[in-house]
Amino acid sequence: MSKVWIFDLDDTLHNASAHIFPVMNQIMTEYMMASLDLAECEAHRLRKHYWRIYGATLKGLIRHHSGHPSYFCPYHFLEQTHSFPQLPEMVVQASGLRHMLRNLTGRKVIFTNAPRNYALRVLDILGISDCFELVFSVESARFHAKPSVRGFQMLLKAIKMPAHNCILLEDNLPALMTAKRLGMKTIWVSKELKKPNYVDYRLHKVLALTHLKL
Repeated sequence: MSKVWIFDLDDTLHNASAHIFPVMNQIMTEYMMASLDLAECEAHRLRKHYWRIYGATLKGLIRHHSGHPSYFCPYHFLEQTHSFPQLPEMVVQASGLRHMLRNLTGRKVIFTNAPRNYALRVLDILGISDCFELVFSVESARFHAKPSVRGFQMLLKAIKMPAHNCILLEDNLPALMTAKRLGMKTIWVSKELKKPNYVDYRLHKVLALTHLKL
């Protein structure tokens, strides 16, 4: 049975921290200020708290504020916080990414906490859309964002593959912990020197996957 490479998107296949995340975080804070009638410092603190506890701001909003009279649906939140008119100028591309992916043996899918439209735009800008058989977005997981076990289980059902045949490449440690508990191999894309025991391999960048023998 062939292996399945499961790739995170932001800060794994491209550098989202450079230009995208700072803008996105500010937009999310402003969204929460308007929707929940919060001061900027309160909205900023709450956004970071939800991300730390749930792995995604959206999941905290769904869990704690779905009944708020000013709170819009999750789709509205995703649309408002991921619509970047200047996205082509914001995506930091790595030379050689497409070549690496095309030469990687096995099935390849995207598993992202981002909305589908945003993910597809980023993949098109990177020129690697055709390298993946599936883009499994936060909508695909019914908003059970990583590191939720339910989101992972829904992905495995969608690709019809047992966890032990899957390899997750991800920059987020809680997501890697969930993957390892389910039986996946785990690869942490990070410049950190030490790795926790639930991480099988650490790569300083995704292009280094070319030199990894699995």
